[in-house]
Amino acid sequence: NPPSSAPLQPPPGSSASVAAAAAAAAAAASGSTQPLKLTYSETLDRIKEEFQFLQTQYHSLKLECEKLATEKTEIQRHYVMYYEMSYGLNIEMHKQTEIAKRLNVICAQLIPFLSQEHQQQVVQAMERAKQVTMGELNASIGVRGLPPLPPTQQLQAQHLSQHAAHGLPMAPHPSGLPHPGLALGGGSGLLALSGALGAQLASKDERAHLEAVAAVAAAEHHRGITNKIILTDHLTGLLTPGRELTSAVKMVLYFNRNPLAMQGAYPPGAFGLPPPGVNGELAGAAGYGAGLHLVSPQMNGSAAAAVAVAYESPHPHMRVPGLPASLQSAASGKPAYSFHVSADGQMQPVPFPPDALLGPGIPRHARQIHTLSHGEVVCAVTISTSTRHVYTGGKGCVKVWDISQPGSKSPMAQLDCLNRDNYIRSCKLLPDGRTLIVGGEASTLSIWDLATPTPRIKAELTSSAPACYALAISPDNKVCFSCCSDGNIVVWDLHNQTLVRQFQGHTDGASCIDISNDGTKLWTGGLDNTVRCWDLREGRQLQQHDFTSQIFSLGYCPTGEWLAVGMESSNVEVLHVSKPDKYQLHLHESCVLSLKFAYCGKWFVSTGKDNLLNAWRTPYGSSIFQSKESSSVLSCDISPDDQFIVTGSGDKKATVYEVIY
Repeated sequence: NPPSSAPLQPPPGSSASVAAAAAAAAAAASGSTQPLKLTYSETLDRIKEEFQFLQTQYHSLKLECEKLATEKTEIQRHYVMYYEMSYGLNIEMHKQTEIAKRLNVICAQLIPFLSQEHQQQVVQAMERAKQVTMGELNASIGVRGLPPLPPTQQLQAQHLSQHAAHGLPMAPHPSGLPHPGLALGGGSGLLALSGALGAQLASKDERAHLEAVAAVAAAEHHRGITNKIILTDHLTGLLTPGRELTSAVKMVLYFNRNPLAMQGAYPPGAFGLPPPGVNGELAGAAGYGAGLHLVSPQMNGSAAAAVAVAYESPHPHMRVPGLPASLQSAASGKPAYSFHVSADGQMQPVPFPPDALLGPGIPRHARQIHTLSHGEVVCAVTISTSTRHVYTGGKGCVKVWDISQPGSKSPMAQLDCLNRDNYIRSCKLLPDGRTLIVGGEASTLSIWDLATPTPRIKAELTSSAPACYALAISPDNKVCFSCCSDGNIVVWDLHNQTLVRQFQGHTDGASCIDISNDGTKLWTGGLDNTVRCWDLREGRQLQQHDFTSQIFSLGYCPTGEWLAVGMESSNVEVLHVSKPDKYQLHLHESCVLSLKFAYCGKWFVSTGKDNLLNAWRTPYGSSIFQSKESSSVLSCDISPDDQFIVTGSGDKKATVYEVIY
C-alpha cells in the first residue's frame, strides 16, 4: 500500500506522543512501513520523560494540597478563636447588665435613708443618668473611632438600659474581690448616690458639681456597654449557645476582675477601693498574665485590637520597641508582655497554658515579713540554707541578721571588708553556713570564717582587676568564680586559696554569672552586650549570644535548659541553651538589676531600677506576682527551700518576703 500523507505530530512529552512512538515501534516489528521509526531506547527515553513530567505535576499538586490543608487549619483555628471571643463577650455583656440591675437595687434600698429633699434629688439624678439619647451614644462611640450604631443595635442598647432599672438581690462576687461593678459599670449609680450624701453638707454649687460628675459617670458607663454591644454584634454569627467557657472567655472576664484594670476619670479611692496600681502583695498580677495571653498567637492585629477596644490601658507607657504595628495596636488595650521569638526573628504573643499559675511549686504571691535597715544602699544579699540568717552587703561591710524570730531587727554582726567607702557587689555563702565569700569595688576577695564565735577573715584572694562584680561557687564548693571589671572570669581554688585559671573573652566588664548544676558549664554576662558559655572541663568558650543591650543579670535554670538574662534595656530574655528560640518579657520599665531562679526551677524572680520585684513562670514568663518597693531593687536571693525571697534596695534596707503557695 502506498504510504499515506504524514500525520500531524503530537507535541513531545505528551501521552499521544508516547502512544504514537509505541505504535511505530509495533509497526516496525511487523514489517509494515510507517513514517516514524523509533528504537527501543528512544521509546524508553520518551516514556521516562513522560513519567518525569507526571511526577513533577504530582509533586506540584501535592504541595498545593498541603498548602490548602494548612490554610484550612488556620481558618478553623481563627473560627474557633472568634467563636470563643464572641461567647465571652456575650457573657460579659450580660454580666454588666446584671451588675447594673443589682446596683439599681442597692440605690433603691439606700434612698429611703436620705431626707425627703435629698431623696428627690437622688431620684432625679438617677433618672437623668438613664436618659442617654442615641445621639449621645453615637457621639461617644464616634470618639472611639467606631461607626454609628445600626438600628438593631440601637434597640439593643435601649433594651439594655431599660433592663438596668429592674433589680435583683446582690450576691457576693465569686472571686472574693471587690465587685468590679463598684469601680466600672456601677459608676453612674454610686456617684449619684455619693453626690446626694455629700450634698447634705455641701453648698448649692457643690451639689450642682456632684450632679454633673454623676452625669459624666453615666455617660462613661453607657459608652463602655455600647462598645461591647458593637463588638459582640460583629462576632455574633459565630455564636452557638451552650459552649463551655474557654480561655478567651477567661481573658474577657479578667478585664473586670483585676485591680490593675480599674481605670477611669475618678480619683483614687473614690469608691472606697484602693487606688489602682502595684502594691506589696499583688497576687492579681498573676491574672494579668494569665488573662491577657490566652489569646491565640495566630490572632491577627486587627482582631486583637478589636478585643481591646472597650478597655483603657493601665500601662500606656509600656510599649515594646521593635514590635510590628499590628502587635502594637493589639497592645493599645492590655499590652502584651511575653513574646516568643522564633529562630527567624518572628515575634508572637505567648498563649499561656491553663496550668501556668497552678500546680505544686508555683507560688500565689509573696508577703513581706521583715525589713532590715542596713543604713547604706544594699548591693548584695544572700540567705543561709537554714533560712535563719540573712547577709546584706553595703558600703564597706556585710551585716548579719537573724530572721528566725518576728519583730524589729538589728544586725547580730558586722563584717568590715574592703575599704570603708567601697561597695560590696556580691557575697556568697557556702551551703554549710561556715564560710562567706565577699567581693566588690576592690581587687581583693575576702573569705570569712563564720564558725568562730567572732567571724574573722581567714583568707584574701587578690587579682589584677580593680573590682569584682559577681561571684559564683561550684556545686562541690571547691572553686569560686569571680566576674571582674576588666572582663576576665577568674577561677579560684578555695582550699589552697590560689588562682587556677582565667577565662578571657568579654571586652568590657563581666557583670553576672551562674553555673550549671552539674558543674560543667559556666554562664557569664557582660557590659559588652554578650552572654558567653564556658566549658569548665576543657577551659574554653562554647557559645556566645550577642544582644543590643548591656547584660546586668542572669540565672541558669537548675532543672532545665533555660537561661534567663536581665538587660539594661528593661527586657528579660529566656534563652534555650541548645535551640535558637527564646522568650522576651516586658514588664520591667527600667534596667533589670538582678535575677534568680527558684531551686525547683519552675519560677524565677527579677528586680529592677523601676522598684519592682517580678516573679515569672519558667520559661514562658507568665507573671506570678509583682511587688513594688520604695526604691531601686539592686539585688535578690531565694532560699534553698524556695520559701523566702530577700531583696536589697537603694533606700538602704533589705526586705524579706515569705513565699505563699
